[in-house]
Amino acid sequence: MTRTLLFACDLSAENRAAFARAIRLAGESGARLDIVHVLDPYLPRRVLHDLEEAVVTDIGATLTDIREDYALAEPASLIQTVAGEPYTEIIREAHEREADMIILGAHRKRGQPDLVHGTTLARVLRSAPCPVLSVSQPANRDWNDILVPVDFSLTSRHTLRETLKRFPEGRLTLLHAWNIPGERELGSDTGYARWRDREVERLRSHLEQETEQLMAELDDVPELSLELQQGDPLEVLMTQLRRQSPDLLALGSRGQLGRHSQITERLLAEPHCDIMLCRPW
Repeated sequence: MTRTLLFACDLSAENRAAFARAIRLAGESGARLDIVHVLDPYLPRRVLHDLEEAVVTDIGATLTDIREDYALAEPASLIQTVAGEPYTEIIREAHEREADMIILGAHRKRGQPDLVHGTTLARVLRSAPCPVLSVSQPANRDWNDILVPVDFSLTSRHTLRETLKRFPEGRLTLLHAWNIPGERELGSDTGYARWRDREVERLRSHLEQETEQLMAELDDVPELSLELQQGDPLEVLMTQLRRQSPDLLALGSRGQLGRHSQITERLLAEPHCDIMLCRPW
């Protein structure tokens, strides 16, 4: 069955990077690119009809423009408009088309995590049936270096599996943030330090075994390295992003049903790279 990528187009200049990435991904993977624009349902019917034709024409022209700018091949594509609440219609279309991925532009009001929650991007992320790609970087930037935060959760396993499957030619860095009980009270004690080091090595061994099990399920696997760093998961991740920003961050949706975690909202407000967010399972 042909894979389908769903690109939600809002016709803005900021959306151009996401459009270009969607075209490139469709061409490289042989997927069909379905482009959807959501219209205001409260406009008069006659206006909606005229606007629909104008929107489809504009999207078609933009697709041609971007292909020429980036020297991209023309993918199989379908342009369509629907009327309704943007995030609801995007989710509905993803379900009906059995989309392999939803592609959206990044959150525009950067540095303001408190404004992320009600955006179309955040709402789609909370309910998407497939991975969601939030694009902020130019499409001519290759995804060579991919960062994947990992732990022992089902969400982490699913995200790593999706990343291994989708990007067999990339270089994956698996990042795990750890904390050992007693560090604050006994960190200077020699006996405690030896015990802590043994526990960290045991943790590394466990993570390596889990990763090898996932890799054994696939025919092609990427180059991979594992980094363990001490500290709070959010701060460890943000420090890593500031120190050496990857091309793509693959992250599991860790919040409770219908909510985002602090990590997700912070990252959406401060996108250091493109972000692929995967559902918990």
